[in-house]
Amino acid sequence: MMEDNRHEAAPALGSPSHSGHEATKVGFVGLFALVVSAMVGGGIFSLPQNMAQHASAGGQIVAWAITGVGMWFIVNTFRVLTNTKPHMQDGLYAYARTGFGDFVGFLVAYGYWLCNCFSLVAYGVLIMSTLDIFMPGTFTNGNNIASTVASSLILWLMFIVASLGTKTGAIINVAGTICKMIPVLVFVVALAAVFKTGVFLRGFWGLSAQGTPLGFDVHRIGAQVSDSMLVTLWLFIGMEGAVVVSGSARHPRDVSRATTAGYLTVLVLYILVSLLPLGVYSSGQVARMPNPSMSVIMEQCFGQWGSIMVNVGVIISVVFAWLVWMIMISQMPLYAARDGIYPRSFRATNRFGAPSTGLVWTAITCQLLFVLCHFVNGDAWEVMISITSVMAMPCYLLCCVYLWKVAVRERTVFRSAVARHRALATGILGTLFSLFLVYSAGLRYLMMACALYAIGLPLLVVARRQRRPGVPLRQLFSHRGWVVLSLIVVLGVCGLVYTVHGGVFGVA
Repeated sequence: MMEDNRHEAAPALGSPSHSGHEATKVGFVGLFALVVSAMVGGGIFSLPQNMAQHASAGGQIVAWAITGVGMWFIVNTFRVLTNTKPHMQDGLYAYARTGFGDFVGFLVAYGYWLCNCFSLVAYGVLIMSTLDIFMPGTFTNGNNIASTVASSLILWLMFIVASLGTKTGAIINVAGTICKMIPVLVFVVALAAVFKTGVFLRGFWGLSAQGTPLGFDVHRIGAQVSDSMLVTLWLFIGMEGAVVVSGSARHPRDVSRATTAGYLTVLVLYILVSLLPLGVYSSGQVARMPNPSMSVIMEQCFGQWGSIMVNVGVIISVVFAWLVWMIMISQMPLYAARDGIYPRSFRATNRFGAPSTGLVWTAITCQLLFVLCHFVNGDAWEVMISITSVMAMPCYLLCCVYLWKVAVRERTVFRSAVARHRALATGILGTLFSLFLVYSAGLRYLMMACALYAIGLPLLVVARRQRRPGVPLRQLFSHRGWVVLSLIVVLGVCGLVYTVHGGVFGVA
């Protein structure tokens, strides 16, 4: 059953034991801080350049409008599911498994865990790129040999901290959220003070190679919006943070309120951070800036103090987000193992209640990815965040489809027909937006995602074997299950071949 007492041995952020006592629960402020901290991890400090390389001011506004509305349906999906299914305390994984069975539940548990391993690697790249500003040439591009070694040291330090449990996690996270928001707010206020409307409007739809303003073109703007989607999705990964740890919430209503408030707060900040620099520079100038671009802008506009402030903010922000995600994603394999769809070894917890096996494999996987990241051709940061976004898409898509299913089949869980119809509309629109994100990802990253999902299938096979010892291999899955598994393997092999020959990595 999904509503068992697993949380007593798997504390989430802010609770040492999840024993059910009110004193150990996390309230609205702690959950709000978790949602904000999980989203504002480090991407916001590179956001001006990340968006400018894909879109002009007008294109960005269209992209943010589509993203804001579309992501709201996904956020609202989590809000409605939290209210209607409060006993499901394992978030995305619980919704997928309950709605579509163990196989799909495994894919979401594995995919969500792995996508955030890539996210942690992206954090490492960003920290090293930031430190290279203070020590030029030492950590070039954030993925040279020195960067790999230094990122690995930080990774294992985070592993040690996460292994000590999360008794004071909520307090630490609130403090970290405040520290990381200070440079962002200073940046917004400072850029607003020097913002020039003329500069912003001159390149509103882009500039030609000769520097003349371009007019609106639906095909060009459509391409800009599509190219921006992986960036915007990456920025909102974490919006479900309160849902993932809903078992530690003081009240289900706090999860819903924190998710909504955190999303709206961060959306406004993202729009301001990406658009305000375009009132000082052209989109082309911002697109050519090294990351973290917020630091470059502050130094050029206000001097070295601005750069130092932002760079310190980047390091603080990424360190806190790294710790939060290390704790959160390591619990996903634990939940899956207790339901029998991950190997039994992932049930292990240490004396502090932390998921020991999950943490070890998270650290090992990230270590391997740091080594692989060294061989990335091009911008390692962009590749890592793109893979993270693509791997997260199926998880969000399935949650929206599950809400759709609940609204159609379980009418009694809603207070009124109006609430049910709103939930149905949310599920349908969230599903359509998720499919749009899949389309926007492009073949390159979709094929890479297929390979990554296929690599995880042995975990499911081992778990099935442990649940059904002595059963012949052919009977571990139904006929339909073997067909789906075989299809994933075939797509995975195709994805691996495509990735190797696509030149993403220098080992090709």
